[in-house]
Amino acid sequence: MSIVRTYRRDEDGTLYFREAWFSTYEGEELGQFVVNHGTVGHQSKTETAKDVTAATAEGLLAAFTEACQEDGFMPLAEEDQGWVIVQYALKTATGTDRDKYLETTAKEALVGHLAWRGLGTVESSDYAPHKLNIRILSPEPKKAVAAIKTCLREAKLDFTKLSIATAPFEDVEKPRQAYPLPAKAPFTLA
Repeated sequence: MSIVRTYRRDEDGTLYFREAWFSTYEGEELGQFVVNHGTVGHQSKTETAKDVTAATAEGLLAAFTEACQEDGFMPLAEEDQGWVIVQYALKTATGTDRDKYLETTAKEALVGHLAWRGLGTVESSDYAPHKLNIRILSPEPKKAVAAIKTCLREAKLDFTKLSIATAPFEDVEKPRQAYPLPAKAPFTLA
């Protein structure tokens, strides 16, 4: 069963999110149904129903979706979001085992940190000559940049080789550097 993620913006521009999903316990038919909600950019609140069957979870997910619609929460289309690109400068053109570890560790840290704040999803990563790019799709790219810096500092990942850029959804190939500023050179993905 997939995740249902919805958003609503109030009159003063604050973006709120609600999401729900069902996951089974390893090797068992029962699982937990999770509802996560809050203000985008802030630690969310979570409610969990344990020992739930898949059939019960389908009903709970349908009820959750209906309640979200009634309260004005809707899924965001990808084109209504923006890209945040986390880039690490690498010592070699193709990356080393240490860089592979950095990629795995950074992605794991970012997935959890951003998800619990409604700030987006890690969509992909790739290597360009002397660069590691991690692409994040976010409803609030500026807030995501601040959260990414906090997350990577807390994870004790190398900040000396880090750059972060944002780009509109339709033009990810033209990123604009957001960290560090002022930019010393143009931010490129390749």
